[in-house]
Amino acid sequence: MSLFRASPAEGVAWVTGASGGIGYALCLALAREGYTVAASARSVDKLEALTREDVGKGRIAAFPLDVTDEDAARATVERIEAELGPIALAVLNAGTSLPAAGSRVQPALYERVYDVNIFGVVRCLAPVVEKMKGRKKGQIAIVGSLTAYFGLPTTAAYGSTKSALNTIAEALRFDLRKINVRIQMINPGFVETAMTRLNKFPMPALMQTDAAAARMVSGLQSGGFEVVFPRRLAWPMKVVRMLPHGLRHELLFRLSGWNKKGWG
Repeated sequence: MSLFRASPAEGVAWVTGASGGIGYALCLALAREGYTVAASARSVDKLEALTREDVGKGRIAAFPLDVTDEDAARATVERIEAELGPIALAVLNAGTSLPAAGSRVQPALYERVYDVNIFGVVRCLAPVVEKMKGRKKGQIAIVGSLTAYFGLPTTAAYGSTKSALNTIAEALRFDLRKINVRIQMINPGFVETAMTRLNKFPMPALMQTDAAAARMVSGLQSGGFEVVFPRRLAWPMKVVRMLPHGLRHELLFRLSGWNKKGWG
């Protein structure tokens, strides 16, 4: 028997990190598919703006949340289910990125990025899994990144969180399949957002948020465990990942232009 796959008729779609970038665009795309979308982020103003967007047959409701607060994450899940209905689909997208230089390692920077990107996801996972376990069905997607595949300049903090999320999802998959809960990793390439504008290296195949959201919706509806896009970037990166470390590092050192830069 195939695992559960969510649809608007099955319940609510919950999206974290919904105040901008991919999360904002995904909320619109899911609502236009007919979902009632519970949108969460810290910014109340941006969430309110999102709820005023034209979404056709769907609906978007704002549920402000700081994912670094475990009690608030649990309370938000309870509130969504009480006000809108069961969460059939959870897309855990909230994240942050800060450039991390090798010549000046800052523990506080890593702590901040890890707290949001890793522990923020786990804090939201816990109550969602509890609800889905009780119903014996559900679908969860965690938004990672192709930077999870290997280290790139300035991504020591951000990229390592995305690598961790891929491992977490792959490990949890063994148990979640036994309770009919589908878990997926969405690993996009470079998308034009406030976070990617901080990158100091070339970003090939840069996508706009609407195009990325459309790929995500397609992956949620019919994709397997890992949803990756765009293929013209993802497949070359998969090949590069298989190279010996020394060769891979030298290749990326040159392709990124880092061999021509001064101290990071």
